[in-house]
Amino acid sequence: PVFVFPGQGSQWAGMAQDLLAESPVFAASMERCAQALAPFVDWELFDVLDDPRVDIVQPVLFAVMVSLAEWWRSAGIEPAAVVGHSQGEIAAAYIAGALSLEDAARVVALRSQAIRAIAGQGGMLAVPLPADEIDSIVRIARSMRPSPGVVSSCATPPIVIRYFFPASGVPSSSWRASRRTHGAGRSWNCGRSGRRRA
Repeated sequence: PVFVFPGQGSQWAGMAQDLLAESPVFAASMERCAQALAPFVDWELFDVLDDPRVDIVQPVLFAVMVSLAEWWRSAGIEPAAVVGHSQGEIAAAYIAGALSLEDAARVVALRSQAIRAIAGQGGMLAVPLPADEIDSIVRIARSMRPSPGVVSSCATPPIVIRYFFPASGVPSSSWRASRRTHGAGRSWNCGRSGRRRA
């Protein structure tokens, strides 16, 4: 089997409550995650399982995913491979043995805090062209996928460039995004002063 670790959006109200009550393996793993996260956050894991704030929900999801993997392993199910999307990549790296629990907790906590800091500054533009064509036309942004391309950047560039593609006969659609976190070459601060934290 392959263990697949999703990104943010896979959470739901009451998540993990049944397994916390019923599975000592799951609960013990959640406790280890809580201890690993503690140096990097100002909240207790078990107090915030339903909090939707990005700098909380991503570490919570990490802890739940890691603990689910440990629960499956305790039942004798070992993954042949692991794969993750977005912050799920951090859980996958830990389960694969590429990161220690402490390092993975640090990355997920600091990454989620950096993402919260750029909230409200995102913009995206969907363009039905391969990424290399978009890149040659628009040097101020990068693409998320090979084709069709999605340009992600700070809010201003997609607003400026969204008019270029229709004028060139290429349909496109733009939208505001709460944050831009998946474009290649992204800058965490989108023009704000400060350093990338994770």
